[in-house]
Amino acid sequence: MAEVVVVGSLTMDLSVNCREMPGRGETVLGTGFTMVPGGKGNNQAIGSARLGVATAMVGRVGHDEFGERVLEQLASDGVDATRVERSDALRTGIAHIRVDRSGQNSIVMVPLANSEMDEATVVRHAAAITSARVLLTQLEIPLEATRAALRLARESGVRTVLNPAPAASLDASTLEMVDILVPNEVEASWLTGEPADSVEGAVRAARRLLALGCGAVIVTLGDRGAVHVDAQGAQLVSALTVPAIDTVAAGDAFCAGLVAALAAGDPRELALARATAAGALATTVAGATSSLPSRASVERLLAESGGPAITAV
Repeated sequence: MAEVVVVGSLTMDLSVNCREMPGRGETVLGTGFTMVPGGKGNNQAIGSARLGVATAMVGRVGHDEFGERVLEQLASDGVDATRVERSDALRTGIAHIRVDRSGQNSIVMVPLANSEMDEATVVRHAAAITSARVLLTQLEIPLEATRAALRLARESGVRTVLNPAPAASLDASTLEMVDILVPNEVEASWLTGEPADSVEGAVRAARRLLALGCGAVIVTLGDRGAVHVDAQGAQLVSALTVPAIDTVAAGDAFCAGLVAALAAGDPRELALARATAAGALATTVAGATSSLPSRASVERLLAESGGPAITAV
């Protein structure tokens, strides 16, 4: 039985490196290229499994080479992929990722087979969702499917975590099914209209989201750490200093670290520490799934660094 079930997207990531991001109408020469399985759902499922938690994936790929490679990657990392369906009409989704020399990235994701995810797809795999400890889902699949997964989990007492990426309109009826919402600063701003590019702004945005029904909100702020806000108050979780190469999948690694810790029954501050360490380590290796850390790596970073400082704000 899976302790964590991820309902979400699966893609093939086509990543290019360049010194500077091209401007509109501009062509620049790249410095590198990789092609590896990705998608936020895929990354988060693999990230959770690498952290030692029994993990299952619910999603869709095509009958193509990319789909085969995605499934092979899931299997090689120990993710239960028996609930990943194959589309007869659409190819496996792709993501085009550009990474500049500072490590920042921009992404265009083409859903393709992911766009066929719907309520019926999710309901077919209800048994896995309702028997898990934690559900993790995102917004790279149709909202209908995300809502269905949240509803099934909530009705069965399964803890729900939503990474609202890419940002999309979410009404109160959706947010009320979310135990922990994990947006980055851009997504928090988009969802609330509140600038969240500072600690104070992130806390204000989080409190607006709490008022709409979320149980707790964690706004990730990159190298400034993250803020955790719930009915008991707000905390700043400091970043950990690491030699960053690129930020691809750092948010996915953070989410994976969080749900793995929650599934293991870790207290809140330890779960935040493990999520922070996982996200930091993902920036030290290029690529998406290639950068997702092991549990041993996370524990080693926490031991060597003393872990992030967690303070009331």
